[in-house]
Amino acid sequence: MLFVSLRDLQWRLRRFIIGVLATGLVFAIALLISGINSSFQNEAARSVKAFRADQWVVTKDSLGAFNTATPISDAVAVAKTIRSDPGVKAADPVLIFPFTVTKPALKDLNVIGVVPGGVGAPVVKDGREIRASGEAVVDRSVGMKIGSTLNLHGLLVKVVGRTSGLSYNAGTPAIFISFDDSQHLFFPNSKEGDLARAFAKGEASAIVVRGKVTKVVSDFRVMENPAILSDLRRPLKKATSTIGFLRILLWVIAAGIIGSVLYLQAIERTRDFAVFKATGVSSRTLLVGITLQAILLAAGAAIAALIIAWLLGPTMTLNIEVPPSAYLALPLVAIAVGLIASLFGLRRAVTVDPAVAFGGA
Repeated sequence: MLFVSLRDLQWRLRRFIIGVLATGLVFAIALLISGINSSFQNEAARSVKAFRADQWVVTKDSLGAFNTATPISDAVAVAKTIRSDPGVKAADPVLIFPFTVTKPALKDLNVIGVVPGGVGAPVVKDGREIRASGEAVVDRSVGMKIGSTLNLHGLLVKVVGRTSGLSYNAGTPAIFISFDDSQHLFFPNSKEGDLARAFAKGEASAIVVRGKVTKVVSDFRVMENPAILSDLRRPLKKATSTIGFLRILLWVIAAGIIGSVLYLQAIERTRDFAVFKATGVSSRTLLVGITLQAILLAAGAAIAALIIAWLLGPTMTLNIEVPPSAYLALPLVAIAVGLIASLFGLRRAVTVDPAVAFGGA
């Protein structure tokens, strides 16, 4: 029966290859959207980790520092008070907000104002860290070289360093500028006197802390990194749940493709099955032959999926980070889908009347 099943696949090789490619494309899309979902999770984790903070001090009504932050007024004084806590090693204000540049091209950015050399300043992959106002560290995904100038609506900053993989909110890259420069962007229409007073006090999204705050300042609360990360991921929660649902639908589609291929083959082999049953071949043996075809088709589709995903990945505008677990799970899921799909062909095989072998179909 195994030999007959292999010979049958050889006889219908063209259909088998089409089934492998069609199912492989579905598996590849499932892999890619898993990579997109994983990138959303990973980029948020990298962004929070980049601050190298142990705790975050925010206002009482803030749910986090990125998406739902209520600005801290007089942040410079608040940070100074927090530094006096015996459990705190260092504390500095950071200002985080979305920003859009129009020159040289329209691009959305996440601006992060940090104290040069203070808590929150990122580790750079190329160049150096920010040392003074007028300098910026950008992520490589911004596409700017070290030494180039970035125009932030009239505020010119020189790119002195670059990070790698620092983005959030679906791939929007992060740029780091000095805390003073971030005040310029946050108060673009302020009068000169008001701006000077704002600089003296500072407005921040949070105070990032190294160490442990033992006494919380009035009207503020302390958040740990997991809570900050949860708030950062919250806007994309519906998108990630939808991606998960689509992935399940793709597995169903793959099962349908394999099932249709096997069912068509079972219809064409009706007389063969009748002959087998008339000569004493059990339904269990027929199951083995059909299952073998399903496994071979699914395994071939898994291999094709890896190749297709590798070719399509670089063409995507979003970052694709397929987790190793997805690659390991793919052949297992593919075989499981193949086994489930084989039931379509099996039902056709076991219901064939042996008398068909001796009469007309």
